[in-house]
Amino acid sequence: MYDRIYAPNTHKAVATTRDIRISSPRERGLIPPRHIRSIARPAIADGFNGFAIHLANHDVMLWAVSRTPLEKLQAYKQRMGWSFPWASSNGSDFNFDFNVSLTEEQQRSGPEYNFRAQPPQPPAEAPTEGPFAAWAATTGTDWPTYTRERPGMTAFALEDGIVYHTYSTYARGLDALWGMYQWLDRAPRGRNERRAEGDPLNFFRRHDEYDGD
Repeated sequence: MYDRIYAPNTHKAVATTRDIRISSPRERGLIPPRHIRSIARPAIADGFNGFAIHLANHDVMLWAVSRTPLEKLQAYKQRMGWSFPWASSNGSDFNFDFNVSLTEEQQRSGPEYNFRAQPPQPPAEAPTEGPFAAWAATTGTDWPTYTRERPGMTAFALEDGIVYHTYSTYARGLDALWGMYQWLDRAPRGRNERRAEGDPLNFFRRHDEYDGD
């Protein structure tokens, strides 16, 4: 059972799963682990800075949580120019408890994710070439390892010293939190996600990697 996650400059626990009361048997707690070198995750996180202060002044605290060691999160956060709170669950079972980080055995047998059982994904059958393998390579890993980390978001409410799990969304449910997509979905060409030949990425990059031309 997970014990703690660490916030910057504190090395103190900011939450414990032992305090969480599940509000519905269908729900599972979910905090988003991230390959910090992923392309998509920073594109989502770019929008957090602007509204985190508004949430905080409406009694809502935004936290990002990743399994990456805290010092690496801090370095990447500085590079990206982010100021929202970002904690590390490295060395704990936190993400595994909430079904967004998988063991190899879970991947082989078929995990539960996004409110349903997922088909097995034996690593031996994973692609080693093509767009999926190339996408994983942009984060410095292979496709089986990449897909053992899954995206998601959860809301909790603290009342009378008890933490209640009130909401979770997974996978494409995160599109609603992706500020860029909300604008593109209303633009004439929409997301226009066609890839160039041999390019594993969508149209977006990290915000400091676009060609100045």
